[in-house]
Amino acid sequence: MSRNVSFLMYLCTMNIRDKQILRIALPSIVSNITVPLLGLIDVAITGHLGSSAYIGAIAVGGMLFNIIYWMFAFLRMGTSGMTAQARGRRDFAETVRLLMRSLGIGLGISLVLLVCSPLVREGAMTFIAPSADVADLARTYFNICIFGAPASLGLFALNGWYIGMQNSRTPMIIAISQNVTNIIASLCLVYGLGMKVEGVALGTVIAQWGGFITALALMYRYYSRLWKDGLPSHIWHRDEILRFFHVNKDIFLRTLCLISVHFFFISAGAKQGDTELAVNTLLMQLFTLYSYFMDGFAFAGEALAGKAIGARQPKVYSEVVRHLFVWGASIAALFTLLYIIGGEWFMQMLTSEANIIEALGTYQHWTILFPVCGMAAFIWDGIYIGATATKYMLLSMATGMVVFFLLYFTLIPSLHNHGLWIAFIGYLATRGIVQTITRHKIHATSL
Repeated sequence: MSRNVSFLMYLCTMNIRDKQILRIALPSIVSNITVPLLGLIDVAITGHLGSSAYIGAIAVGGMLFNIIYWMFAFLRMGTSGMTAQARGRRDFAETVRLLMRSLGIGLGISLVLLVCSPLVREGAMTFIAPSADVADLARTYFNICIFGAPASLGLFALNGWYIGMQNSRTPMIIAISQNVTNIIASLCLVYGLGMKVEGVALGTVIAQWGGFITALALMYRYYSRLWKDGLPSHIWHRDEILRFFHVNKDIFLRTLCLISVHFFFISAGAKQGDTELAVNTLLMQLFTLYSYFMDGFAFAGEALAGKAIGARQPKVYSEVVRHLFVWGASIAALFTLLYIIGGEWFMQMLTSEANIIEALGTYQHWTILFPVCGMAAFIWDGIYIGATATKYMLLSMATGMVVFFLLYFTLIPSLHNHGLWIAFIGYLATRGIVQTITRHKIHATSL
């Protein structure tokens, strides 16, 4: 009881900036943690259908949709930064215009994906080259899941808008409702109606549309006052559309650089052998876990830094940056300590293979560097998105990518898989360093 009272007293005396940061960061962290559950649920269900081909089909199809949706994540990031700035200016008509633009562009992209889906599907199958059984099932999965594209891209726009409006609680509710819907729908379709991979795919689509409809319903409930005079004019104003695409072009190119590094990392690990591939996959789970927490504070940076910039409040902006880095450093220190103390135990939870556990001990020290080397990149990413300083985000990512490939090709002949990990750590650190060097550009161009 005394501990709970002490914690409540601490919250009451917490600085207002810390409260603002936690109000956005904590629900975002919960939302992030629920993201992989959609894929895990599909894998868990197919794992009991009696053939490894079902698992392979879900793995191939899931990876393909991850790449597709990852490429269009600019709909969330670009929307959040510009919405936060409009809210800071108290230009609520512009926040509505931004949401309408983002939803409209997301719908347009999804229609193009639907029309081009046969080309995308067959191109992916040719590149991935799975077995005939897996390929046939993956095609079935893809043909159904592609109809969830409008809902998924619409959710990107809505979630970005919610974060820009400093509301991360609603995306958390949406993420939880999606997972519950996916579990119920998939189990009913697979075990109730006897469907197999079709049931899993249809359950995923139902969950995506359920999440999108929930997001729209909550928007109407909490923000209908913004539409009391009808839709604002000039939603598709030429200059604003050009600005929207200018900001999102940089984010799109940045995402391509990020995808290049992460998928080359997987490919390069596979070339080292099955054991190294398994080790790299397991260790990357620790980086993913850390990223879920840091992304929460990055989202807080998007909303709060964007609002301060929109309101032309440089002092508030500086306070937000300072407090974000204090939280970032604290989370990095906590995860470093956790990985030093409990990293081996966590790995043993994920695998019981003796040769993999033995190999993990050789590489595990790299995980200790994740938090320290990656912290600045995560925090600055959120701040730069809020400032819509996307050109410098792209610069940092492109520089990090170049450093990654330079280190990899220099070190791989002598250090083998260790060289790959050094390259990845260098990539993370470079992004943060470049953004720290160019941080004054935000003051020069936005404040």
